[in-house]
This record gives sequence, structure tokens and C-alpha cells, in this order.
Amino acid sequence: MAPAPPRLRSRIVPTARAAALVVTAAPIALVVAALAPGAWVVAPVLGAFILALVLIDAGLAGRATTVELTADRDVEVGGRGALHVQAAFGSGWRGTVDCAVASDARLLPGGRSEQALERQDDSTWNAAISFVPTRRGTGAVERVWLKWSGPLGLGARQLAREVGQAVRVWPNLTLARSPTLQAFLKDAQFGLIARRIRGEGTVFEALAEYQPGMDRRRIDWKASARHSHLYAKEMEAERNNQIVFAFDCGQAMCEPVAGMARIDRAVSAALATAYVALKGGDRVALFGFAARPEVFTPFVADARDFPRLQSAAAGLDYHAQEPNFTLALATLAGRLKRRSLIVVFSDFTDPTSAELMIESIGRLTARHLVLFVTMADDELDGFAAAAPEGMQDLAMAVTADALLRQRALVLSRLRQLGVDVIEAPHDRIGMRLIDSYLAIKRKGAIG
Repeated sequence: MAPAPPRLRSRIVPTARAAALVVTAAPIALVVAALAPGAWVVAPVLGAFILALVLIDAGLAGRATTVELTADRDVEVGGRGALHVQAAFGSGWRGTVDCAVASDARLLPGGRSEQALERQDDSTWNAAISFVPTRRGTGAVERVWLKWSGPLGLGARQLAREVGQAVRVWPNLTLARSPTLQAFLKDAQFGLIARRIRGEGTVFEALAEYQPGMDRRRIDWKASARHSHLYAKEMEAERNNQIVFAFDCGQAMCEPVAGMARIDRAVSAALATAYVALKGGDRVALFGFAARPEVFTPFVADARDFPRLQSAAAGLDYHAQEPNFTLALATLAGRLKRRSLIVVFSDFTDPTSAELMIESIGRLTARHLVLFVTMADDELDGFAAAAPEGMQDLAMAVTADALLRQRALVLSRLRQLGVDVIEAPHDRIGMRLIDSYLAIKRKGAIG
């Protein structure tokens, strides 16, 4: 026989309505005592009467028999999850039932949320608390409080219960799952099934009879002369390229943009591009760094191993420190044995860190193809473009304009080094990155 569940212990507390009643009754008792000093006993009697009402009302509310909280175990950062609270009561009459939940701050704003429960039947009440996680990692739902009042709304019972449930917050894959991208992969030349890509690329595949509309530059004049007929070269897009997504996990990338850290938006864009690259037959690895290198995954070559990249991306931590580009990119270059496409996600806030970044990336371009990705700062653009209404607004506009000029100068220097640069709003960075990757692949510029 299974043991009976432990009895939930609650304590009686007055409600806000009871407090308002006391506040209302106090002046009345004071007036009575002032007009008839002999009737002072009315004040304590009135207080005892209110206290009795609170106790009786709390007693009528009944006892809670079960309180359960279940949480979505896996949620994507920026996605929507839910905490479900269910309470069951014995006999009694309840006016309202409310709950409060304490959790990790990455799940609930301020680490706390309150919600009123809705009646399902005479004894069962339910509530669903939605949340949008703001950071990757594992967040804990720590404790739930339950408070239910009696039919008069004067007395209530309250209890607390430890929960200890973990919610894993994963990188956001909305772009990778989007119908647009899936349709593109299905209809693209390399498709969802690995096969040869003819007509584009740099690797010779075969000779085919020249047809009107073909690129005349692909005519093989020697073969055409031998056969007295025009033949054109069919080229195959290069496969098995190495692509490394390098993430700056430092302070600037941990700053939020539209409610989500820049690093999280960068991870989402990188994973969507990695998914496309794996479908196209290339090999993908992730590299994360801050003051020192943090994560470097082995190269993944099969789209079925994509969850390994997702798990590794979930482990990229947030660091409130400046990144060491010199150490990180030198370490990365030393581990790469062949020419690769290195996609660097970063941001910069001061000239010193930007200079070190340019110098380190410049050394990579001697052997590798580098693509630098940064998100446009809409806030700075807004400050610089707004019409100033006072001296403070003018100072902010001048400062914002100076920062934007400095930013444009850094990106211009990167382009002069031969680095492809993508600067786009956070909601378009993913598609811009995919387009750039496909353009590089078509040119055969990696190998």
C-alpha cells in the first residue's frame, strides 16, 4: 500500500480587504471613544470581531490537498514556455486562489511572477504562467507559493513548496525551421539529398553539348575543335569545405538588442547557416572565446549530427570582460590544418579593442577566407538621426554620430584587408549570412 502524501501545512494570513476594514474601523472606534469615554471597550471588541471574521473566513477556505508545478523542460531562448500550476482542495468555499513562482532570472523577469488560478471544478484550480527566457543555459524553478481566501475575502491561507525543476534553455532555431528556408533547401540544387551540383562551381565535372543560353566562357575550345562541335564544361560546386563559426562571447556581445543578447542572435544565425552548409556537403565547427578560448568543437560533416552543434552552442557562456582577439584567433589558426571559411561574430565599443581585432583578423586572411558579422546598432542610429530638443539631446546625437563614424571606419579597414563584412539589423542577419555563404560557395572561393 502506497504511503499517504504528506499533509500540506498552511498558515492563516489577513487579506488586503481585512486590512482595509481595520483602517476603516479605527477612526470609528476613535470617534466613539472621544464622544463617550466610557464606551472605550467598543474599540477592542471591534478589533476582536474583525479578527474572528478573519479566522472564520480562513477556516471556511478549506485546506489544500495537493499543489503541483510542472514546467516545460526544454525552451529556446526568445521562445515562449509555460509553468503550469495545479492545486486541489478539500471541502470549503474559496473566493480567490493566487500563486507566485520564484525562478532563475533568465526565465522570469526579476526571478518572480504572480498569477491568479482559475477554477476547473469545485476542488481543482489551474494556472499557466508564460515566460520568455532571455539567456541560454539551465534555469531552475525554485519555489511556488499558494494563497487562497475564504468566501468573505477577509482571511486567507498561504503555503510555500519547494519545486527544484530545471528548464534547459537552448539556442533559438526559428530561422532554421522556417518554411522559407526549408522550401529553399528542398528546391535548391544541392537539395536535401546529397548529389552532384552541376552548372556552378569551380571543380570540373564533365563535357556537355553546348546549348543556347549557356555561359560562353565555359566553352571548351580545344574539345570543340577536335569534335567539330561546340562543347561546354560542366562544373561541380566544391564540397567538403571547412567552415568555422567564431563567437566573441565578451561584454559587447552580451549586451541586449531588442530584448535578447547579441550573442544569442548570432548563435541563431550561425546555426541556421550551419544547417544549410551541412545540407550542402560542407563541414562545420564552432569556436567560442572571451578572455581565452572557451569552446572548439570537432568538425561535423553530417546533417544528422546537427544536434551536436546545437548542444555546443548552448554551452557558449556570457562573459562580462573584453575578448582577447590575439590569443583566440591565433589559437584557432593554429588548429586549422587547411584553408577554411571563418565567420567571426563580434562587436566593438572602443578604438583599442577594435585595433587589436583588426590586427588579429588581418593575420587570418593570409591563409583563410574571413567573413565578419556584426549587428547594426539601431539605438545609435536613432540618437544620431533624432532632432535635438535640448543640450542633452544634442550631446547624445554628437556622441552617437562619432561612434557611428568610428564603426564605419573599422568596417572599412576590415574590407581593405579582404574581409567580407556583413552589417545588418538583428532580424535580418541570419538571411544575410546564408546569402553570403551561398555566394562564396558558388564562387568556389573557400578551397
